[in-house]
Amino acid sequence: MKSKKRGRSAPEQIHLGFQIAPMIDVVFVIMLFFMVMAGAVQKEHELNLKLPGTISADKPVDVIEETQVRVLDTGEILLNDEPMGDPEDSKLQNLSLTMIKLEESSKAAESKVVVTIMADEFAPFQRVIDVLNALSIARIQNVTFEVPPQ
Repeated sequence: MKSKKRGRSAPEQIHLGFQIAPMIDVVFVIMLFFMVMAGAVQKEHELNLKLPGTISADKPVDVIEETQVRVLDTGEILLNDEPMGDPEDSKLQNLSLTMIKLEESSKAAESKVVVTIMADEFAPFQRVIDVLNALSIARIQNVTFEVPPQ
C-alpha cells in the first residue's frame, strides 16, 4: 500500500487575497490612541488682553508728536533735520534743553512725545548713547530706533 503524502505547495502558488482584518486592527489602535490623548489635553484659560485697534468711547484718543533724531557718520546730531550741537559735545545740552521744552509742551497739550533715533551705518555708538542720555535728562520714555533709508 502506497500512502500518499500531502506535500506543501510552493509559496508562489498560495494567494490569500487582500486581508482586511489587520487593517481594521491598525485603525482601531490609532483611534484608541487619539481617544486616550484627547482626555489628556488641558483646557487653556482665557487671556484678558486689549488688542490694538479697539477704542473705548469713554477715553479720549491720545495725540502723538513724532520727533526724529538722526546720528550721522560724522557724529553730528540732527533733530528733525536741524543741527544740534558739535560732534565733540558729549553732553548734548542743546538737544536736552530742546527735548525738555518739547516734553513740557506735550504735557500741556496732553499728547505723547515719540522720539525715533536713526543712526547711520558707521555712526559712533557713543553718539547714540549720548542721545539716549539727553532723552533721559528730558524724561522722554517713548523712544524707538529706525534704520535710515539707504
